[in-house]
Amino acid sequence: MSHVINENFFRKKPVIGVIHLMPLPGSPRYNGNFEEVFERAFSDAKSYVEGGIDAVIVENFGDKPFAIRVREAETLAAISVISYAIKKEFNIPLGINVLRNSGVEALGIAHVVKADFIRVNSLCQVLTAPEGIIKPIARELALKKKVLNENTVMVFADVNVKHATPLGKADLEYVVKECEERGLADAIIVTGERTGSETPIENVVKAKGASYLPVIVGSGVNYSNIEKYWKYADGFIIGTYFKVKNKVDNPVDAERVRKLMEKVRRLRESLQ
Repeated sequence: MSHVINENFFRKKPVIGVIHLMPLPGSPRYNGNFEEVFERAFSDAKSYVEGGIDAVIVENFGDKPFAIRVREAETLAAISVISYAIKKEFNIPLGINVLRNSGVEALGIAHVVKADFIRVNSLCQVLTAPEGIIKPIARELALKKKVLNENTVMVFADVNVKHATPLGKADLEYVVKECEERGLADAIIVTGERTGSETPIENVVKAKGASYLPVIVGSGVNYSNIEKYWKYADGFIIGTYFKVKNKVDNPVDAERVRKLMEKVRRLRESLQ
């Protein structure tokens, strides 16, 4: 079991499927049955792999209302156990997103389970959100990388992230450059306003023009619209569309994954 992202990862414009975890131990809506939580996550991972996905990202989506930083040891342990099992079984590129902005904790998990990247909602911006004031964590994250001697896990940074409003200058190109130059991001994520909402194509174009970093479309991508993003984006994070009946809390539908990945393969052929 090892890190499996290489220099070709973004060349193929990877599709990253989201594993939305059910409420975890330590969160308000946890039902006390961790085996059920584990089995759903593992089953979703299996459906993604069967559908031909390029990578997956594990996210504690069920832990609403979210903490700005997760401190509950049992929650972090649960994410670690699930992520380790998925990585060990399928050995595909794996990401960790600990909502709302627990990037340092996500890095610790990624380091232990040999995950390949983390998603950070606020690397270099101050945000107002339903959870409160969210502060950037770029320096703390960089220091943790140094302590762990961790040079492999990539940091995918949201800019003007969904479900939040920036405090201060929100010009997209400006924020992208700050995250690249001062936040030391490895890739940029642009999103719509909410989970599942379509990402404005003009924001993808702006982000791509402002940075040499890969730009990932982080919400609202589906079978019908992926083609319009293809020319500009370097990757896609897709969750809602891959679920049964397009409902974010439902299990992953392997047939939906397969259908979209077949289209992606055709689009990749146009690159050659």
